[in-house]
Amino acid sequence: MSADVEVRAWLRDRGAESIDHPGGTLYPHLCRVRHRLAELGQAPDVQLAGLAHAAYGTDGFDVALLDHTDRGPLRDLIGVDAEDLVYLYGSCDRKRSWQQLATTGTVYDRFTGRVVSVGADRLTPLVDLSIVNELDVVEHLASVSDAHVAYLRKLFAVWSPAASAAVRGEVRRVLAG
Repeated sequence: MSADVEVRAWLRDRGAESIDHPGGTLYPHLCRVRHRLAELGQAPDVQLAGLAHAAYGTDGFDVALLDHTDRGPLRDLIGVDAEDLVYLYGSCDRKRSWQQLATTGTVYDRFTGRVVSVGADRLTPLVDLSIVNELDVVEHLASVSDAHVAYLRKLFAVWSPAASAAVRGEVRRVLAG
């Protein structure tokens, strides 16, 4: 059985199909993020991280499928690199981290209070996952405020040096205007 199939079953077992999420439920959102990352040429571990990115909850979505202190089961399921990206994404204190993320590579861990320095090899996958997630939310909400779209345009412009070329193109396509 492929890791993708196993992760999807794991998500369903944890109720992701019945957890409300902007634009529907969590499960299809996670699947769309993984699919878009694949379409944009992301590595398999980044795709798996996209599929499981909300496992520990996020700063913008406080429902967790797994306690962040019990990382082993997810690590066994998706691998060390993918799980590390899921943890980094879920632990990110957005208010303290997002504006300077691309220039400093610094993430404030909302779970532990520690400051994490993200290496160049992990920064682009983190930025790309964050952007793809937000683009999916924007596309699947019935209404998105002009102010929120303007905020994302500004944020993604700041992140542009750290984002992959394919994701920068996706930002232009989705947030054109």
